[in-house]
Amino acid sequence: MKEQTADTVLGALVVAVALGFFGFAFSQTQDAAAASGSSEYFGFFSRADGVAPGTEVRIAGVKVGVVRSVQLDHETYNARVTLAVDPRVRLMDSTAASIRTDGLLGGAHVSLEPAGIEPLAPGSEIIRTQGSQDLITMLLSAVSSFGGGDDQGESQP
Repeated sequence: MKEQTADTVLGALVVAVALGFFGFAFSQTQDAAAASGSSEYFGFFSRADGVAPGTEVRIAGVKVGVVRSVQLDHETYNARVTLAVDPRVRLMDSTAASIRTDGLLGGAHVSLEPAGIEPLAPGSEIIRTQGSQDLITMLLSAVSSFGGGDDQGESQP
């Protein structure tokens, strides 16, 4: 009798986990469907590490859209990133886009900083962009700047 109860509980747990995965998959397709009624913009980034279709687009930390596509521009060898943004969000002509990460181990997102005077028409290019930063290179640079003093001016015995 105890084995049947244990099997029943284990089966219920497996079904609950499967339903959780289906719910997650459904929510992701809803994000993609919501992006279909959005305004598209694009920008060229020197590095687009961690950015893929479905990556969040944020303003002030609030999700306002998703990345629609990431492609290599064969003329400039930069990443052409297409953003699908909520049509209620008005981007201006000096809006800046940068690729940021959420902490040391977090995923990437595209951060928008609206600025300017004239509205940016949907389908337009966001000119001011900053690609993703290589964390290891930044850390090595910081360490070498703190401990990188030279020995000039010191006399040797």
